[in-house]
Amino acid sequence: MPPDTNQSLPQTALPLCVDLDGTLIRSDMLHEGLCAIATEPAIFHAILALGQGRAAFKAAVAKSAPVEPGLLPYNQTLLAFLHEQKQAGRYLVLATAADKRVAAAIADYLGIFDEVIASDGSNNLKGEAKARALVDRFGAKGFSYAGNASSDLAIWRDSGTAIVVNAPASVRAKVQAMMPVELIIEDQPALSRELLRAMRPHQWVKNILTFVPILTAHALTETSAWIGGVIMFAAFCCTASGIYLINDLVDIAADRAHPSKRNRPFARGAIPLPIGALAAVVLVCGGIGLSMLGHVTAIIVAYATMSVGYSFLLKQLPLVDVFMLAGLYTIRLFGGGEATGHHLSLWLLGFSSFLFLSLALLKRVEEMMSLIASGRAKSSRRGYDPADTPILQTLGVGSAFAASIVLALFVQNEATAQRYASPSLLSLIVPLILFWLCRMWLAGARGYMHHDPIVFAIKDRISWAIGAAVVLVVVAAQTLTLG
Repeated sequence: MPPDTNQSLPQTALPLCVDLDGTLIRSDMLHEGLCAIATEPAIFHAILALGQGRAAFKAAVAKSAPVEPGLLPYNQTLLAFLHEQKQAGRYLVLATAADKRVAAAIADYLGIFDEVIASDGSNNLKGEAKARALVDRFGAKGFSYAGNASSDLAIWRDSGTAIVVNAPASVRAKVQAMMPVELIIEDQPALSRELLRAMRPHQWVKNILTFVPILTAHALTETSAWIGGVIMFAAFCCTASGIYLINDLVDIAADRAHPSKRNRPFARGAIPLPIGALAAVVLVCGGIGLSMLGHVTAIIVAYATMSVGYSFLLKQLPLVDVFMLAGLYTIRLFGGGEATGHHLSLWLLGFSSFLFLSLALLKRVEEMMSLIASGRAKSSRRGYDPADTPILQTLGVGSAFAASIVLALFVQNEATAQRYASPSLLSLIVPLILFWLCRMWLAGARGYMHHDPIVFAIKDRISWAIGAAVVLVVVAAQTLTLG
């Protein structure tokens, strides 16, 4: 039982009622639940429940969305303070507008709360409603409250003391003018920096593929081709960043269980999920708008459709997922060809298809090896288990050799020979590419691989050296005449 609040107690001995969303955790459990069921039929049942009120809506989402309390992004500063207060004998209450199922699961996991007051499917305990519930339970000024939002001002007006956690400056000022403040926590990272990080600008390097048709067509001095390529590049960058945001929103739970992906901004609770969703929409629309300038709208729409389909469903289907990933790389080449006016040859299409399929399989193998290392039986939202690793490795290495064979046939083609002063030099590219692919697979087998092979290659000095060697061979083949 809580202390008798009718007695004269020191303010710090008042029962401490702690908000959940945005306070104890750096996220919102309703938004988390919606992201978790966004690809499930349960989302439609939740939407129908909205007609019965917000509390019923929260209950429907909570019923369908699994809660993993151990993986949630807790505010560690506040949590450490709560442990100290618990050890000192203070009565702690989890008082939240989240549904009672969610609140009870989190309270049971943490093991520090003496009581849970939460929405119950009929009553949505937010703002004034939560204030009334706490006053009924502890009396006016008979409790302390930890919160973060403007909606919590109604509760602070009836509380004895306050704890303010990452609240807007205007809210913090009002609370400080209203009552004694026990603790102020301001440790939320800069939103703009985290949002940029979530957009993954380092991944834009993949969109350099849009310029490859200019190089293969020997059109380096063609201004119109470069203008079209730049527009296509920018459109892919905007669209891809928007899709990355969508992918991370849908994959929050899986990312938190991953040893490195758990540091992504959404998984850490560094970005409010609605802001992430809005940014995704803006970026995808921006990419489509840019594509209209280059008259390649159909390609960007197809890319966005494929990407969203991959994020919501196809990544869960074994083999379909890796073929789709390879297709998302290849469509960049195709888009570059359409935008620059230099369409893809069947040789380039065949080589790139096998190359990207090999890299997509390498990405999956790395995930399976991480799964084995962590001792987990199955990856969330993936159609594979650790036992599939050997066959995935076989398929991936086979695709690497198939890409090299296509490249070898291309450099010996008569049409290719007519474009170069010394076409025989091009044969040197084949062992360079094959060596690079074999090295990538060896790095994956030894556990050195980043979860994205492209990111690994960008940071790998040997990969850069091989790339430079390939460029030198092509330049030599174009300019040198061998006797």
